[in-house]
Amino acid sequence: MKHLSIDPSKTEAPTRDHPHGQQHPESLPEAKEIKAHPTGAGAGGENASLFFVGTATTILEWEGIRLMTDPNFLHAGDHAHLGPGVTATRVTNPAVDLHDLPRIDVVLLSHYHADHFDQKVEESLRRTLPIITTPHAKGCLQSKGPEESFSEVFDLDFFDSMMVDVVKSDGGDKAPAIKITGMPGKHVPPGVLSIANDLLKAVPPTNGWMVELGYTKRGQGDASFENGYRWVYNFPIPLSLKRHCTKIKAPGSKLFEYGPLANSTSIYISGDTLMIPELKEIPQRYAGQNIDLMLIHLGGTTIPSPSIPLLMVTMDAKQGIELVRLINPDVTIPIHYDDYDAFLSPLSDFKKEIEAAGLTEKVVYLDRKDQYKFSVK
Repeated sequence: MKHLSIDPSKTEAPTRDHPHGQQHPESLPEAKEIKAHPTGAGAGGENASLFFVGTATTILEWEGIRLMTDPNFLHAGDHAHLGPGVTATRVTNPAVDLHDLPRIDVVLLSHYHADHFDQKVEESLRRTLPIITTPHAKGCLQSKGPEESFSEVFDLDFFDSMMVDVVKSDGGDKAPAIKITGMPGKHVPPGVLSIANDLLKAVPPTNGWMVELGYTKRGQGDASFENGYRWVYNFPIPLSLKRHCTKIKAPGSKLFEYGPLANSTSIYISGDTLMIPELKEIPQRYAGQNIDLMLIHLGGTTIPSPSIPLLMVTMDAKQGIELVRLINPDVTIPIHYDDYDAFLSPLSDFKKEIEAAGLTEKVVYLDRKDQYKFSVK
């Protein structure tokens, strides 16, 4: 498994063109409103937070580390290129400007699209800032020549995983770690249009993500991430037990280890996907493991298509409620809504679907500059 070590004590501006003489902030701006679990679960024990910048840009803070998703810092009136001859106009402003960001440790980029990694971001980001993304986006980010290419880019395909190890000097026996796994996603509906897009490369491939926040036991490697003990078996495991266990091959052995599922906090990020059959594999693979939080990309992004007048390339409200039912997370937070004129399915439509489904108590709505606080065990 790939590893990336992050030392939060090392402070560098996330941008390479940070204004001279201006010190970059040590923290995010004060949230407009702080929200928590709708039922009050974990109240008082929150040790992690999610700050909503706008579009699909969020900043996760936990154990001193800051992870930023899909950096998009265009302002109202700016244009994003979405495909050959297709642009969208931003109608909102980000909650914080790019050059007013504090230290960012790692970027999680779902795909190489201008409403997720805009031209200003691409020009300004520090070239050594670690980025975890798709194989396609890695190729784009590392093919810009010796001065412009990003040097620390990690690619994950569907269901590939890597670990982000948080360097701590407290001397404890547990070290914070983030396990990141690529999840399925498709920007274009299956069928003829998908085949045509594969040939024309008009809309880039996209990932979703599973982000698991937990702890590893120092010196015991990836297998200790579950925060629990493991058993080693050399005989068949009953199916009823397997669904509640993880399976990892012991190094240099034909035996397999089975143990309790992760006592970590799991965050599923849908990415810019439509409701496709491949998404059904997610609850199958994570059967028995609670998905604590889902960040769902909505908006019903609709662009002109050569063959039909309009083509929807992200979930609208109806597909969104389907995904909520499929994944069944403890809490859902909708993002990627109402920021561009190409987003034709407003957040209000999703709210109506949630209310009709009786799921109001399982959804938290964040406006730009709002923050969600939660607890990681």
